[in-house]
Amino acid sequence: MLIRYITQIGRYFLMLKEIFNKQTKWSVMRNLIFKEINDLIIDSLGIVAFISFFVGGVVAIQTALNLTNPLIPKYLIGFATRQSVILEFAPTFISVIMAGKMGSFITSSIGTMRVTEQIDALEVMGVNALNYLVFPKIIALLLYPFLIGIAMFLGILGGWMAGVYGGFISSAEFINGTQKDFIPFHIAYAFIKTLIFAMLLATIPSFHGYYMKGGALEVGKASTVAFVWTSVSIILFNYILTQLLLGS
Repeated sequence: MLIRYITQIGRYFLMLKEIFNKQTKWSVMRNLIFKEINDLIIDSLGIVAFISFFVGGVVAIQTALNLTNPLIPKYLIGFATRQSVILEFAPTFISVIMAGKMGSFITSSIGTMRVTEQIDALEVMGVNALNYLVFPKIIALLLYPFLIGIAMFLGILGGWMAGVYGGFISSAEFINGTQKDFIPFHIAYAFIKTLIFAMLLATIPSFHGYYMKGGALEVGKASTVAFVWTSVSIILFNYILTQLLLGS
C-alpha cells in the first residue's frame, strides 16, 4: 500500500511537470480560461456568500453566549469573529467545501472525457491533453483569493448583523472589536494559504480524473477519492503553513 501511495505521489508531480510542457495556442487557451473562470469562480459565488454570512453570524452568537463574565469586555465578540473568519474559516473551511464542489466537478468532467475517449482523441491530434485540460483551471483559480476576500467580508458582516440585531452587542463595540489589535500580516497569511489551496484544488481532482480507469461508476468513485485527498491535503498544508508563517 505504501508503495502504491508513493507511486501516486510521484505520478502527480510528473503530471505537474507535463502540464507546463507544449503549450496550447493562446487563441484557444484564452477561451478555455474564461470558461473555467465562469465554471469554477463565478458559479461558486452563491454558495460561498451564503455559507460565509451565516457561519460568521454563528461565530458571533456562540462567542456572545459564552461571555458570561461581566468583567470580560463585549468587544471581544467582534475580535473573535474577525480572527476566526480571517485566519481559519474563510481560507480553510471554504476551501474544504470547494474541494467538494469544484473538486467533484473537475474530476467528473475530466473523468467523463477519459471514459468517452475524448482525451485519447486530443493526444492523437498531437495536443498536450494535460495542458489543454488542467492549465486553464490553474490560471482560473488564481482568482480564488477574490472568492476568499468576499468570504472574509461577508463572514464579518454576518457576525456584525447577528451580534447587533440579536441584541448581544452594540454596533460601535463590535466595530471596535474588529479593529482591536489588528495585524495586517494575518490577511497576507490567509491569502498565501489561499493560493496554495487553489493549486491543490486545481491539480488533485484533475489528477484523479485524468488517470482514472473504467466506466461511469468509476467516475463517481474517482470524484469521491479526489474530494477526500484534496481535503486531506488542504488540512495538512494548513498546519504546515500556519507553523511556518505564524509559528516563528
